Amino acid sequence: MDSFVIITILLALFFDFINGFHDSANAIATVVATKVLSPIKAVSMAAVFNLVGPFVLGTAIASMIGKGVIDTHIVTVNLIFAALVGAVIWDLATWYLGLPTSSSHALVGGLIGAAIAAAGISSIHSSGVETIVLFMVVSPIIGLIIGFLFALIIMRAFRKAHPSKINNYFRRLQLFSAAFYSLTHGTNDAQKTMGIIALLLITAGVSAPATPDTLPIPPWVIISCAAAIGLGTFLGGWRIVKTMAQRVTRLRPYQGFAAETSSGLVLAFMAHWGIPVSTTHVISSSIMGVGATDKLSAVRWGIARKIVGAWILTIPAAALISASTYLIMKTFF
Repeated sequence: MDSFVIITILLALFFDFINGFHDSANAIATVVATKVLSPIKAVSMAAVFNLVGPFVLGTAIASMIGKGVIDTHIVTVNLIFAALVGAVIWDLATWYLGLPTSSSHALVGGLIGAAIAAAGISSIHSSGVETIVLFMVVSPIIGLIIGFLFALIIMRAFRKAHPSKINNYFRRLQLFSAAFYSLTHGTNDAQKTMGIIALLLITAGVSAPATPDTLPIPPWVIISCAAAIGLGTFLGGWRIVKTMAQRVTRLRPYQGFAAETSSGLVLAFMAHWGIPVSTTHVISSSIMGVGATDKLSAVRWGIARKIVGAWILTIPAAALISASTYLIMKTFF
C-alpha cells in the first residue's frame, strides 16, 4: 500500500478520534448534568457503547457517505486527504471555541469542497447532498418535538409521585438511556469515517470497486474506526461538555432520560435508513425540547442561537478549507 494512502488512513482515524473527542459531550452531557454518573464513569461507558454501535446497527450510513455525496470516479487520494483536512481543522476550531457542531457535516463539507476544487460542481451528487441538508434541518426538529412530548408524558404519568422518588427511579433508568444513546451515536458517527476509508481503499486499488448496492468495508476498517471514536470519547472534550451539560439548560434525571431516549430513537431510525445526521444536532435539540417543558426561559436561547449559527456554518466552512487545501496540494505537489 502506498505510503501516502497509509498517511491518509491515519488522518481519517485521527478525524474519527477527534470526532469522539469533540462529540463526547453528546454521549455524556445529560448523564453528567443530572449527576447520575461522574464524568469519568460516564465517558467510560460511552466509549464502550460507541465501540459496539457499528456492529449492532449495521453500516448503511458508511455506504451513503462513500457513494452518495460525490462522484466516486473523480476521487483521488489527494481529494480525500484534503476533505479530511477541512473536517479536522473545523472540528478543532469549534472544539477550541466550545461549540458542539457536527463532525458529520464537517466531513460532508470537506468532501464537497475538495470535489468542487478537483472537478467542479457537477461532481456533487445533488440528491445525496439535498437529503443530508434536509435532515440537517428535520432531525433536530424531530428531536426537539419528541424530547418535549416524551418529557410531558413522564410529567403527566408521575404527577402525583414525590419528586425524590421520581429522581431516584429515573437515575437508574438513565443508565440505560445513556447507554442506548451512546450505542446509536457510535453507529452514526463511526460509520462516516468507515465510508471515507472504504472509498480510499477502492481508489488505491486495495478493495474491489463499489456496486450500486454495496460498498465493500473490510472488517479491520470497522474495528479501527469504532476503536478510534471510542478512544476519543474516553479522553473527552470537556469544553463542549460544559456547554451542553450546564449552559443550555439545567436537567433533572427524568429530563435526562427523556432527552437521551428520544435522541437515541431518532438516530437509530436514521441509521436504519442510511441517512447521515448529526448526533450533535439531535441531542442538542432534544435537551432544548426537554428543558422547554419547565418554561421557555429555562432554555438559554442565546447559547442555543450560537450553536445553531455554528451548525449553519459547518458545511460551507469545512468545504472552503478543504477546497483551499486541495488547490494548495495541486499547486505544490
